Amino acid sequence: MHTSLVKAFALIGVALLAVSPTWADTPGKHPAYLHALSDLRDARAHLTQTTSNETVDQAQAHAIDHIDKAINEIKQASIMDGKNIQDHMTVDAHLDHPGRLHNALDLLNKAKSDVSSEEDQPDTKGLRMRVMQHIEDARLSVEHAIEIVLGHK
Repeated sequence: MHTSLVKAFALIGVALLAVSPTWADTPGKHPAYLHALSDLRDARAHLTQTTSNETVDQAQAHAIDHIDKAINEIKQASIMDGKNIQDHMTVDAHLDHPGRLHNALDLLNKAKSDVSSEEDQPDTKGLRMRVMQHIEDARLSVEHAIEIVLGHK
């Protein structure tokens, strides 16, 4: 009887160890925020290149400021899920400045889409609204920089 019980616990232990790696990949309460966080970090990386145009640099700096604010807001929700919040892609070094700006805008649009999805926790509504406002402010700054770079303003 004692041997059977030990074997049963050993079998349960092995089963739990085999399953535990999949727990780390299971989305937490805010998986959309994690996608948005990754997109925001990537967009920020596209905007760090300075230009010879002070107005464009100011627009990029304004966008980066709002991206940083959105990232900090999202961290509040993401850290609780125990996910890696440092992950982001590298920027294609061969992209020209307008290409970087357009990629940043695309990433901000994706982040906005991720964050605007339905939230199942009512206590995060304020967080969601603040993040969306920061993303929108960043989007407007990037659009302004694109207009200047392309000569439309």
